[in-house]
Amino acid sequence: MPDKKKKMIPAKPPRPNYQVWVIVILIVTIFGVTYLNQNSAVKPVTLNKLEEMLKDGDVKDVKLIKNQGFVEITLTEEALSKSKYNDLESNSPLGMGSGPHFKYPIASIDTFDRKWEEIKNNLPEDKQMDYTSEEKSDIIGWLWQWGILFFILFGFWFLMRRMTGGGGPGGQIFNIGKSRAALFDAENKVKITFDNVAGLDEAKEEVKEIVDFLKNPAKFTRLGGKIPKGALLVGSPGTGKTLLAKAVAGEAAVPFFTLSGSDFVEMFVGVGAARVRDLFKQAKEKAPCIVFIDEIDAIGRSRGRGQMPGSNDERENTLNSLLVEMDGFSTDSGVIILAATNRPDVLDSALMRPGRFDRQISIDKPDIVGREAIFKVHLKPLKLAKEVDPRKLAAQTPGFAGAEIANVCNEAALIAARKDKNAVDMQDFHDAIDRVIGGLEKKNKIISPNEKKIVAFHEAGHAVAGWFLEHADPLVKVSIVPRGVAALGYAQYLPKEQFLYQTEQLMDEMCMALGGRAAEDIIFGKISTGALSDLERVTKMAYSMVSVYGMNDKIGNVSFYDSKQADYAFTKPYSDQTAETIDNEVRVLIDKAYNRTKDLLLHRKTELKTVAEKLLEKEIIFQSDLEGLIGKRPFEGQTTYEAYTNGQAEDTKTDEKEEKKKPSGKTSAPESSTEPIEEKPDLSK
Repeated sequence: MPDKKKKMIPAKPPRPNYQVWVIVILIVTIFGVTYLNQNSAVKPVTLNKLEEMLKDGDVKDVKLIKNQGFVEITLTEEALSKSKYNDLESNSPLGMGSGPHFKYPIASIDTFDRKWEEIKNNLPEDKQMDYTSEEKSDIIGWLWQWGILFFILFGFWFLMRRMTGGGGPGGQIFNIGKSRAALFDAENKVKITFDNVAGLDEAKEEVKEIVDFLKNPAKFTRLGGKIPKGALLVGSPGTGKTLLAKAVAGEAAVPFFTLSGSDFVEMFVGVGAARVRDLFKQAKEKAPCIVFIDEIDAIGRSRGRGQMPGSNDERENTLNSLLVEMDGFSTDSGVIILAATNRPDVLDSALMRPGRFDRQISIDKPDIVGREAIFKVHLKPLKLAKEVDPRKLAAQTPGFAGAEIANVCNEAALIAARKDKNAVDMQDFHDAIDRVIGGLEKKNKIISPNEKKIVAFHEAGHAVAGWFLEHADPLVKVSIVPRGVAALGYAQYLPKEQFLYQTEQLMDEMCMALGGRAAEDIIFGKISTGALSDLERVTKMAYSMVSVYGMNDKIGNVSFYDSKQADYAFTKPYSDQTAETIDNEVRVLIDKAYNRTKDLLLHRKTELKTVAEKLLEKEIIFQSDLEGLIGKRPFEGQTTYEAYTNGQAEDTKTDEKEEKKKPSGKTSAPESSTEPIEEKPDLSK
């Protein structure tokens, strides 16, 4: 059987740019006509000279141009050969015999008639001749009068076209109010399906149900239920909101409109509202269908914030039109709205109410099981070595979103290719994770021995403090190789995937963060600026414990955090006396953590020096090296990393629930990671 060859579809030729051709033709025409007119410009002549040429018999034709007020004189071919007319050779691009060659301006036709009769009377009989008369149109004058106006109109049209986004239905000046939504249907179908989306099982179930609504509405309406009008995808950047919408477009057998919230924004008043109306008009004509609005916070911000008195906010008009359209069509029209945002706190409450967005689908960062599934998706196109284990990679990347995992896989492939390897191995993935977390390695950065020693003891302080604090995240890797913009060293921890933190856990985290500053103070008796990021983190944690989470005895069970007004709070919701108390309690809390850390490192000064010397020798040490240098952590329990990578944690969530039932002194250590940013509540607010 002959092999079946794929039918090659000829590529469409590029669309010609008619605008450029029109401009080029107009410019060539105007300059060409001007050039011909300038090169054929005749020389002026006096009446006496004209009479002399007539007597010599050099004149072939005399023509009076009535509407332009001059006389054209054309010479004979014999006259052109005379030396006195040699300067006429460059005046006629069409040849020597073409004319006219001279012109004589007249005041009026009657005056010229009288002078012509006088000239004729002075001419011999064989030289007698009469002039002819006619009217000519001034092409150059017409072009300058109407051509400039045409260019002004054409330039205005071209400017409007550029401001409104080029060609298409939304690019013409008279179609500026048309929707810019891209339509995907049976002829133009998205190739991404739910199989390409991993780690978002709950969100996939929600959107799969929306697709089922449109494919088989009777299944849901036979019991009296109504098809939901909209769903809002909410999640951090990179978690896969837009990817999930693309999968809906690929799976749904209905038209799919997609656009960004910024597509409604325009400099002209009323354009955004007009585009909203046109979008829903098209959607109703294509119903049943799905409309996806990405980054809806561009037009969905809460109304009334930051508006000047008496001003007209175009964004609010657009939002009002969107609110009316979403609540205007009937529930059985078959139009479902999907929207995505990573800033749900700034959205208007009227937009998020049931009846417009009936359900909000939260897309969080994936857990360890979800990360493994995401790694499997992104590892498929790569040529991998046998030892590459997506389970270990998932355990080493807590807190990574889907986009960051995709970046790690791509960086690993690039690193392997740079080293001329035949396959991507685990070392390439470790280097890629370091690159994503800490930045590019600065191999040529010159560091003095004294600075290198300070960095080594600083990082050793973090490592030893975290190793001997029960609730702190144990270390996986310490490096004093410069990375990123200004990082001279960094440490990677093993944060545990948890959502609730107790006071003891936060205190241990603060002590570990202060380990670098305390180690410098103990060893050198001086401190450096290397603890900037540590102090910033500790300060935010301390203020959160005192004023947000109610973990202070003097302030009590009071929280001054307002999730709705956090970004717009210009005044503090407490008195100056309370503010002073908060500042004092924060300072006491940080001093307590620092003194505790310093006492711990003084007790473990031998281990601190051992780790620092090993860092100066190898520059990078791992968890196994740390165990060989200072022994295992003095706390029982298997880490989540060890349990999961050994295949003993089939269901991570069940294991975490069982771990919570253990006594506080037996709390298992957090899961493995190469991520210095822990998965914790936002303590900076």
